Amino acid sequence: MWLFLAFLAVPLIEIGLFIQVGGAIGLWPTLAIVVLTAILGTWLVRTQGLMAIGNLQQSFSNLQDPTEHLAHGAMILVSGALLLTPGFFTDAVGFAFLVPAVRVGVINYMRKRISVQSFTMGGSAEGQNTRHTRSAHPGFGQSDVVEGEFHEVDPTKRPTHTPPGVTKH
Repeated sequence: MWLFLAFLAVPLIEIGLFIQVGGAIGLWPTLAIVVLTAILGTWLVRTQGLMAIGNLQQSFSNLQDPTEHLAHGAMILVSGALLLTPGFFTDAVGFAFLVPAVRVGVINYMRKRISVQSFTMGGSAEGQNTRHTRSAHPGFGQSDVVEGEFHEVDPTKRPTHTPPGVTKH
């Protein structure tokens, strides 16, 4: 129901804003503003998106929880879609999502409303019902020891084949 109302209300708001702004400043300045906000928004989304990808890669390499960086990236993506949509209301919301403090506020609001549950295979996690995991998957969660064989690879050896897509000139 809320989604239906949003799809109904947003175009009506945009049409009303176009009529008001177009009546105040004229057709061509109104169209110029729409095009300029799309260009500026695209540039901002690109730069902030690259920063978000860098932060996400850094959290992966440091073995940190990437969920906040993923949420920032998703909101930047939504911001880009809103900024490319012609209109003043969608541009205002899109530019708001590009402000990191606004994104943090939205993420904190969503954290309060969303309950996330997780599980692990093999070990017991904090707050996890390990009895359920063991009964559902016999053999898992019994021990932290993993049996296997290994051999040490000489680090000075180089591969004898070239990776696909590499050509020599």
